[in-house]
Amino acid sequence: MTNDTDVSQNIVLELRRGVIVLAVLSELTEEQYGYSLLKRLSDHGMEVDQGTLYPLLRRLESQGLVQSDWRIADEARPRRYYVISPRGQQALTQLKQEWSGIVDTMKTILGL
Repeated sequence: MTNDTDVSQNIVLELRRGVIVLAVLSELTEEQYGYSLLKRLSDHGMEVDQGTLYPLLRRLESQGLVQSDWRIADEARPRRYYVISPRGQQALTQLKQEWSGIVDTMKTILGL
């Protein structure tokens, strides 16, 4: 039998999963490598696991929403840098509008 804490945690995870694409695309308006993106999201209060982020970045790239390339900067280790694509920018604009509508609706429903 599932306890109330497990149910609440699962609901929170589902909610977070639903907004992570919006958060990632928003942060990729500036070029980032994976760790820097994880840190920026965390600094904003959105903890994302590497095991969630990297598959998401690959999926967004396969959908044409993100572009990436490998580079070697000052350090010897190559890093993959990600940035939102023009198609991703269009999607982000639509997602922001949708998010704004959802927030307004939920504020009304929740009495906030």
